Amino acid sequence: MAELLRSLQDSQLVARFQRRCGLFPAPEDNPRENSAGPSEGTTRVPEVAHLPSNPQLVMYIGQVAKDILKWPRPSSPPVVKLEKRVVAEYGMPSTHAMAATAISFTLLISSMDRYQYPFVLGLTMAVVFSTLVCLSRLYTGMHTVLDVLGGVLITAFLIALTYPAWTLIDSLDSASPLFPVCVIVVPFFLCYNYPVSDFYSPTRADTTTIVAAGAGVTLGFWINHFFQLVSQPSPPLPVIRNIPPLTTDMLVLGLTKFTVGIVLIVLVRQLVQNLSLQVLFSWFKVVTRNKEARRRLEIEVPYKFVTYTSVGICATTFVPMLHRFLGLL
Repeated sequence: MAELLRSLQDSQLVARFQRRCGLFPAPEDNPRENSAGPSEGTTRVPEVAHLPSNPQLVMYIGQVAKDILKWPRPSSPPVVKLEKRVVAEYGMPSTHAMAATAISFTLLISSMDRYQYPFVLGLTMAVVFSTLVCLSRLYTGMHTVLDVLGGVLITAFLIALTYPAWTLIDSLDSASPLFPVCVIVVPFFLCYNYPVSDFYSPTRADTTTIVAAGAGVTLGFWINHFFQLVSQPSPPLPVIRNIPPLTTDMLVLGLTKFTVGIVLIVLVRQLVQNLSLQVLFSWFKVVTRNKEARRRLEIEVPYKFVTYTSVGICATTFVPMLHRFLGLL
């Protein structure tokens, strides 16, 4: 078993896959440019993925696992690394592989009782999508085979572990007035207690962004249901046997709603970010526009969390309200 794991973590395996795909190192490539893992003083930019079903859980576990395990990415040479901006990040597990697995299979599981379609076709599409994403991480030289398999297996375990609770979580979403307190307090606690690195790493900031956005979306849905801002269909939901075809009018309406929503979200993000930074800079007596100060734990996590929680609430509550006001619903 140990020998198998070592072979799956071998950079030569990734390099051979790249050569089979026709990817070879350029003659002028500097072998010293790309290290196998983070070195002192290196700024790390993590993979960010938007995840369904429970984005906070998948993202947090994936990012934390990288900083705990600290397994290096494939070494270059022999691997050709196509994404220079993330060469200094730890590799295990691949959060792209985790995202692809979570997106495809939670969508399959949650839709098979809602829409009528051949299950084999849905399963095939889920497998193909997640496989292509996983292979792309090998092709770009960003992960070993073990990183990718680890990401897939971790996500499969999380889906199996949380699946029995999906219905319960949905019912709690609109049942308890204390639910929003848990939605905010628990994710903020996790982000504030993110594993400490020997040097500054943007993984904490990006993890906070994803976790906070997920918390905001969850809180937004709770606001909609608790205050009856949207009408709720009476359970059980009917099975949709025929998915309506896409027409020009539907496409134009969708693009209009998308544009209106994006503009409002960008405005809210900028406003809340500026206000939260001003408050935190004033509270901690920090010079405004000090980039180093924005990296401090007591400033970075709160302003990111407040900003992207607001973005999540805006996307699920205020954007639909604006759509309704403009007659787009």
